[in-house]
Amino acid sequence: MPNASKARRSSIQSIDRATAILKALASGPRRLGVSELADRLGLARPTVHGLLQTLQSHGFVEQDRTSDKYQLGPGLLQLGYSYLDLNELRARSIPYADRLAARASASVRVGVMHGSSVVVVHHVFRPDSTFGVLEVGLQLPLHASSLGKAILAFSPNQVIDDLLSEPLPRLTKQTVDEAALRAHLASHGIAAGEIVQRYGAEAASHTDHYVLRLEERMRPS
Repeated sequence: MPNASKARRSSIQSIDRATAILKALASGPRRLGVSELADRLGLARPTVHGLLQTLQSHGFVEQDRTSDKYQLGPGLLQLGYSYLDLNELRARSIPYADRLAARASASVRVGVMHGSSVVVVHHVFRPDSTFGVLEVGLQLPLHASSLGKAILAFSPNQVIDDLLSEPLPRLTKQTVDEAALRAHLASHGIAAGEIVQRYGAEAASHTDHYVLRLEERMRPS
């Protein structure tokens, strides 16, 4: 596999390790200590500590003074918003998403495809008092979200075949398999409880790799 060997030769170990630390900190709601990160990533504690100190100096992580554990820092938020500021799709979709949320009385998300996921680049809350959590930057699996399915429905067959070349992760009892996914794609974006139980959504593709999504909480059966 020449491409894999080329990637290994061009990889910079310290950057790979720093990236792994950031992803580990982003993977859960709680802070992590040096030992926890070292054990999770299979790295020496002094190595993890040194990388954390460097990341902290750039504002990419911060240390809790009480527990001495680490969490993501505000420097990453600044980078993220820089990406959003340059995203032409987000800028153009904002007024349409706002109007759609008002007319449909539902939350609206705008997403773009990134690998096997769809990234939310804009999120409008439901226009009522329903509690909501901002999901800008959230990555959702293509195969188990209405955003992802809407993108796949209008993607070339090769994109779908590449996604299905490996088993689809099963996130809940409702997560679709390959056969069900191909059937769902004919509906251009429907998902019900495939990532989180009791949530359903519909989405529609407007241009290549661009979707608007309406989501509402499913009523208990």
